[in-house]
Amino acid sequence: MSDDDKQKIVASVPQTGFIGHPKGLFTLFFTEFWERFSYYGMRAILVYYMYYETSQGGLGIDQKTALAIMSLYGSLVYMSGIIGGWLSDRVFGNSKAVFYGGILIMLGHLVLAIPGNAALFFTSMFLIIIGTGLLKPNVSSMVGEIYRVDDHRRDSAFSIFYTGINLGGFLAPLTVGTIGMNNNFHLGFALAAIGMFIGLLVYIFSRKKNLGLAGTFVVNPLPASEKKKLVTRFSVALLILLIILAVTIPTGILTFTVFSGIIGILGILIPTLYFIVMYRSPKTSAVERSRILAYIPLFIASVMFWAIEEQGSTILASFADRRTQLDYAGIHISPAWFQSLNPLFIIVFAPIFGWLWLKLGDRQPSIPTKFSLGLLFAGLSFLLILLPALIGGSGSLVNPLWLVLSYFIVVIGELCLSPVGLSATTKLAPAAFLAQTMSLWFLSNAGAQAINAQIVKLYSEESEMMYFGVIGVIALVLSGILFLLTPKILGYMKGVR
Repeated sequence: MSDDDKQKIVASVPQTGFIGHPKGLFTLFFTEFWERFSYYGMRAILVYYMYYETSQGGLGIDQKTALAIMSLYGSLVYMSGIIGGWLSDRVFGNSKAVFYGGILIMLGHLVLAIPGNAALFFTSMFLIIIGTGLLKPNVSSMVGEIYRVDDHRRDSAFSIFYTGINLGGFLAPLTVGTIGMNNNFHLGFALAAIGMFIGLLVYIFSRKKNLGLAGTFVVNPLPASEKKKLVTRFSVALLILLIILAVTIPTGILTFTVFSGIIGILGILIPTLYFIVMYRSPKTSAVERSRILAYIPLFIASVMFWAIEEQGSTILASFADRRTQLDYAGIHISPAWFQSLNPLFIIVFAPIFGWLWLKLGDRQPSIPTKFSLGLLFAGLSFLLILLPALIGGSGSLVNPLWLVLSYFIVVIGELCLSPVGLSATTKLAPAAFLAQTMSLWFLSNAGAQAINAQIVKLYSEESEMMYFGVIGVIALVLSGILFLLTPKILGYMKGVR
């Protein structure tokens, strides 16, 4: 996109009207708020819907399989962002990508709201995966479009936008989770669909007035002839895929285990290819190659961190349901409520961490050190779960405050690693691969959940101590290694701190 086009977009957006920010931020804030409400609300009850017996309104899927499906789903959501970003950049722009994505997400939740079988369930997952891949990266890009590059309000805008994400994530388990767990899973999914519908209404009826030209430019459009080829290639690829599925599924060649293994391989292979292509590209300078090498251990640390953090919706969700004392202090706690803890702690403590780094200035820890701290807290959050079993015995129900504390500790780690990782990505990325390196950063989460799909199968109440202990210790060991390598990594970062 040319500088002239960027200026046209900014000029078309009313620059005041929402707490000192452009009116477009109102549209994007509430669109993302409701999208996250629908996503996290659905996610808060999804794993329970899978492994609860049919007599309890669930699908009756084996618990280990359900936990693996949940991880695969999370991995594919992040992988689909690559497709959504490409389609936006080359075919129809951010604005249409957000709209199409919202429609698909809403339809996916509506399919979940229909009592049915596994076929309906997997159809809904496909719709939500593609829809989220279209909406999530592109609505964030539009936030940047409505500001001039030198506008001092940009950082504040992303902070406000990030608050909207976590506010939706906080309220969803308390509402969708309560209805889904206490009344009916399908009513919960219907509420998630209503949330996305409200988000679409906000977007449709306010985007023309508030967003102007934002999201309407196709950054790197395909020529008309290439578009026709794209449709043909997509149709052929889809047909081949359907034929392969029609042959391999009935014959037992493509089982869930095989599919899970394929996603696991892709979760590692795709980022590896990204690194190789960027490093070997003639557009990458010698300094940039050095910074790519520095980025690799940070990426690996990120994968390890998210492998633990994302188990909050799988292993810890199961732990909350089956191993936690849910009648506490005179109230009955829904296991879905624990999913609200992560966004709640982020809302409360993110401003404190932002102030702390600002206050420390040049004395703040370096990027690799912050990553090391993130891994340290992630490992401690898992090791903490071992203490109640050691104190009260492995068969007793755990006080819910232990689980609250575990979520809190991992959020401290997230605040050391996640926002720092986004910043580090922009600083270490080669100039010719800036957008793709940002996609690479999100692939660390996809890779983590692809790995989780393999390891969550090892979890059971009998192996609980070993499971949490081994993963927690691995995180601590990697934290120590990263800390020791910090001087070396800083050398490769060539002045970036």
